[in-house]
Amino acid sequence: MTAFAEFLPYILSGMVWTLGLVAGGVGIGFVIGLFMAIGQIYGGNEVKAIIHAYVWFFRSIPLLVLLFLFYWGVFPATGFKLDPLACSIVVLGLRSGAYQSQIFLGAIMSLGDTQLLAARALGMSQMRGIFHVVLPQALRISMPGWSNEYATMIKDSSITFALGVLEILTRTRYVVNATHEPLIPYFFAGGLFLVLTYAGTKAVNIVYERTKIPGLVGRL
Repeated sequence: MTAFAEFLPYILSGMVWTLGLVAGGVGIGFVIGLFMAIGQIYGGNEVKAIIHAYVWFFRSIPLLVLLFLFYWGVFPATGFKLDPLACSIVVLGLRSGAYQSQIFLGAIMSLGDTQLLAARALGMSQMRGIFHVVLPQALRISMPGWSNEYATMIKDSSITFALGVLEILTRTRYVVNATHEPLIPYFFAGGLFLVLTYAGTKAVNIVYERTKIPGLVGRL
């Protein structure tokens, strides 16, 4: 226990790396997922086919395989030199985009066609109607599902230890190797993930409760 206490600040500093992975991955995924959801509903057949293939690809391959594929395969082959942290953020974002697109897709579809038709009747273009009328409502509806994506991202970030990213799990493994005491360090790491997951999902739920519009419910 005494030996572990000496390494405690080292493990805690891994939270910064974990939160960086989550923020970067969720942020990239948000942008990708939002535009893909719009494309799946309002795009042409070619656009829908490309998006469907993208979603199918990133939802079908394990995250660990994707990390190896992009870090040792795709990026070097295309001339990009990304360090493990940058590569992990990009891969997490690309994968999260596939999942978030389905969250936003369901939210937009639940509104039906009447919202956009009303916007068009007021003289708005289709794009203005989507971004100023449909999406503000859809984003509110999607918040509960989006909080689940945050929780998933927190847990998935630990897989980046395979590339040596110095997040919580990687640092914990180094401490275990140095102290030969696995129980307490891993238990503590699990507690950190639990706290981060709870705090993040609670924050999203608070925002949802404060921004939801009474009477606005999606319909399938």
